[in-house]
Amino acid sequence: MSDASITLDEALELTRTGDVWVFRGRSGPDRAIQMTTNSPVNHVGMSVVVDDMPPLMWHAELGKSLPDLWSGTHQRGVQLHDARDAVSVWANRYGQRAWLRQLDPAITREMEDAVLRTVARLDGTPFPSTARLAGRWLRGRIPRIRLPGRRRAGEDGQWGESALETAYCAEVVAVTYEAMGLLPTGRRPNWYDPGRFWSGDDLGMVEGFRLGGEISVRIPADTGRTRRR
Repeated sequence: MSDASITLDEALELTRTGDVWVFRGRSGPDRAIQMTTNSPVNHVGMSVVVDDMPPLMWHAELGKSLPDLWSGTHQRGVQLHDARDAVSVWANRYGQRAWLRQLDPAITREMEDAVLRTVARLDGTPFPSTARLAGRWLRGRIPRIRLPGRRRAGEDGQWGESALETAYCAEVVAVTYEAMGLLPTGRRPNWYDPGRFWSGDDLGMVEGFRLGGEISVRIPADTGRTRRR
């Protein structure tokens, strides 16, 4: 990761739809995710910046301290949050460091529409139980075995939202990227983990698009806007 550093205000001013936020913590679960995925990060979210709205973050988490801005409720699982509040919660409450990676080039209006359709379909999808996460990541790395005469969701190369009964953070970003046309079709959502979205791994984006290096984001102390509910 690079030594570049900016404030949260600067990051929110720079970010556009499709940029990713990656986080690294020191708790036991954080370390377990990092070890399982062989990467320095354990959580990933995606910026959604639409018209004159403040920047939003599209991700999945177990917590429900912030209102989901799509449903208007407090819920666990896949959520759309105010990005400032979401980053502040992950930094100040969960003890995470945050980095921003910018997508280049900027997305098209058609890609933005694909993001909003994905939000409409996936918002509120439950987060998988912690006990199932490791097995889910492992299965994502085992080649699929096609049985004669048998079909299942995704065997036609279209996994997408309909194949997800539960979703964790990397799956949400990956499925959204696939809907935008930024990732090739055919991979199972659980092939992706947070480590796929840091610069030391190869995300395998389609030709013409790339994510820039990590920019460290300096987070101010909690001001009370993100207090526990």
